Amino acid sequence: MIKRWQAVATATLVAAAVALFAVGRSTTAEPVDLTTTGAHYTATVRIADPAPGQVTVEIEVSEGDADAVALSAVMTQMGHSTPEISATERAPGRFVAAGELFTMSGVWELSIRLDGPAGEEQLAVRTLIAE
Repeated sequence: MIKRWQAVATATLVAAAVALFAVGRSTTAEPVDLTTTGAHYTATVRIADPAPGQVTVEIEVSEGDADAVALSAVMTQMGHSTPEISATERAPGRFVAAGELFTMSGVWELSIRLDGPAGEEQLAVRTLIAE
């Protein structure tokens, strides 16, 4: 026969394990895909792990012929901004940038600077970055 305190202890441990599992899963952010169109270019930005710190961002230019792409970010509510990060072209129209774009969680405006034969253009998208 199981004593009452053993049953309570077992139930508490099971509840704690379930809570830790749920919290651990909820802190993993889902990838974010953001598309923006300007006068000369259309770009889709994919942030695989939208969290503060080091991130890798893929940029696909689906309209316009970009030779160079760079990213920077601004959090206007807190007065934060990040230095521009140049992206490396991996294939025609596909670029990858890696670095620290988001220093904390919150709403950020990601600026995408594209340059090519059609000229230079700055596009922007907003995204929520979570811890």
